[in-house]
Amino acid sequence: MAAPLLEKLSESLGSPEPAVRLMLSILIGYPCALVYRRFLFYKAPTVLHLYHALFGLALAAFNFGTQLSHSVVCILVQFLMLRLMGRTITTVLSSFFFQMIYLLAGYYYTATEEYDIKWTMPHCVLTLKLVGLAWDYYDGGQENLNAEQKMSSLSSVPTLLEMFGFSYFYGGFLVGPQFTLRSYQRLVAGELTDCPGKPPTALKRFGLGFLCLVIYTIFSPSYPDSYFLTDEYEAQPFWYRCVFISLWAKFNLYKYVCCWVIAEGACILSGLGYNGVGPDGQHLWNACTNMKVWLFETTPLFQGTIRSFNINTNAWAARNVFKRLKFVGNKTVSHVTTLFFLAIWHGLHSGYIMCFSMEFFIIIIERQAQALVRDSPVLSSMANSALYPVIYVVQQFIHWFLMGYSLMPFCLFYYDKWLQVYLSVYFCGHICLILTFLILPYLRKALVPKKDQSPKKQE
Repeated sequence: MAAPLLEKLSESLGSPEPAVRLMLSILIGYPCALVYRRFLFYKAPTVLHLYHALFGLALAAFNFGTQLSHSVVCILVQFLMLRLMGRTITTVLSSFFFQMIYLLAGYYYTATEEYDIKWTMPHCVLTLKLVGLAWDYYDGGQENLNAEQKMSSLSSVPTLLEMFGFSYFYGGFLVGPQFTLRSYQRLVAGELTDCPGKPPTALKRFGLGFLCLVIYTIFSPSYPDSYFLTDEYEAQPFWYRCVFISLWAKFNLYKYVCCWVIAEGACILSGLGYNGVGPDGQHLWNACTNMKVWLFETTPLFQGTIRSFNINTNAWAARNVFKRLKFVGNKTVSHVTTLFFLAIWHGLHSGYIMCFSMEFFIIIIERQAQALVRDSPVLSSMANSALYPVIYVVQQFIHWFLMGYSLMPFCLFYYDKWLQVYLSVYFCGHICLILTFLILPYLRKALVPKKDQSPKKQE
């Protein structure tokens, strides 16, 4: 009965059935969280783990059927590793290699020409959870931890039921956000609330997420990925092709924005979004914030977009990859390694490597340009003058063009496809970036007083 209804619904919405199933599953998180807050909040931990696990498994079965067995296998193996191997770096490395190899094998055997919603989508979220869990258990036996590690470290091995509840928690199983087992334990213990017995409101995040979903539904059909590979796109004027790349990126990213913001609302409603009391005495509900929508919409900087987008995954990578490489003693090496890990974590396609390579190059140039503006009296005065609105508009166009230029390989996957698009715009993004990189030192010599000419070290 459910299948024909879903088929009709997907036809009426003009969306693939897997996408409709996914969105319904994210929305189901709201009644699940409400039932939990109103009737189960102070029940025994075993009851709560069972509740979270069963609902998460039901959503997994609804979306992926028997393929949910992949996540079950990885959770069981992770549990056995923690139990049998103890708090050792061997446990962490074994966890990392097993979970990543399993995920990459899944990508390899399920790969198609286009992006599909399949079991590997939530599994990549689960992979980070389980690898992070191994690090947190390892940290529980170490000394000299920083404040962040103290907050997430584990004093003992979780029970198998606890791991299932953590892994399948309906607010984050399908699309994230990332959260630690300690946060989940505090939720189950009833600690994550500003008013015991009263559910928080999640209407703002739900409303914002729904608005983003409407924007994506209305505009994305006009900017399909497939248009890049058509003769019609090739026949358009150069300026049109560049503008299309910019607008395509803007609307294409809304499919992620709407899912993350709506999912965050379910996490807030359950209590997982509670983040204590801020400096001004207000209760914070941003622990599961994966999108800063206002910053995403207004920042003219590539760095600003990164800070506003997929926040918890970026925080996970910073905590468990970048900072763990401190022993290397080189921030650039740590940065490159982290971006390479994120590229491979997304999949095996060359487009992911190209996308994150572009991100690294753009960030380096943007930081140098910011330092130049800051140190040059002429450029600083222009940035603070009445000309700034014009500068801001130009900067936004460059920002969104480079965003789309970098994102396009990520969505087209294969080198023959994204290379065709780059050729159609004459590799203008690469050329502009290389020229800017070469020219910036000369501009610095010309525009910055001699005493300030060496670029300041970026944090």
